[in-house]
Amino acid sequence: MTNRIAVVTGATGGLGTSMCKALAAQGRTIVASHLPDQKSTADAEVWQSEMRNEGIEVAVYPLDVTSYESCQAFMARVEQDHGPVDILVNNAGITNDAPLKKMQPEQWNQVISVNLTSMFNMCKQVFEGMCERGFGRIVNISSLNGEKGQFGQSNYAATKAGIYGFTKSIALEGARKGVTANAVSPGYIDTPMVRKVPEKVLNSILDGIPVGRLGQPEDIARAVAFLTADDAGFVTGTNLSVNGGQFMS
Repeated sequence: MTNRIAVVTGATGGLGTSMCKALAAQGRTIVASHLPDQKSTADAEVWQSEMRNEGIEVAVYPLDVTSYESCQAFMARVEQDHGPVDILVNNAGITNDAPLKKMQPEQWNQVISVNLTSMFNMCKQVFEGMCERGFGRIVNISSLNGEKGQFGQSNYAATKAGIYGFTKSIALEGARKGVTANAVSPGYIDTPMVRKVPEKVLNSILDGIPVGRLGQPEDIARAVAFLTADDAGFVTGTNLSVNGGQFMS
């Protein structure tokens, strides 16, 4: 693998950490983002140190994915410090759940901004350069619930479903230029957030997963590593569902 520059947003969580490790194992130079507030900055410094202790060097910069200007500044800094970005993994995302009858406009707008508008904000910064250089790999992290919907998540499911249309469209635009764009849709993954679900609810979730277990962050990371590989140029405009058979489309 060539020493390419790989940007991963939302990198300091469970999924993002595994993605960074998988990409580093391919010889990529990893650049991660964190929220531009004091606590997130402190947490990112601890995370960076922990990664370094495992022999993985990661550059970490602040980023607000909802702000076009912040994304511009972030990518300009990355290019100045490391070089042009060849791989972009849009992993940052949030939930703010409520049934539609109780959902407030600010809940809808916040999730749309973080989960979907961020796709435009980030891809816009790198897509033209990737096309000019004749190589690029974009992976957008969607969700099982974008495929099947979920009670109380009309905002979240809408963003994750919207990612499919966005990904397919830019895949068509980049296909002749050596730039691929794909989505990965995780199912229920064994992360601290999922482990906080009440035991009764978690058991119900497990009953609905044919393989009989939660996924591991490494399951998602392997999918990302495959789609961003140099020799994955014939795979574009697709969605890779990693959900243990919970939803088959």
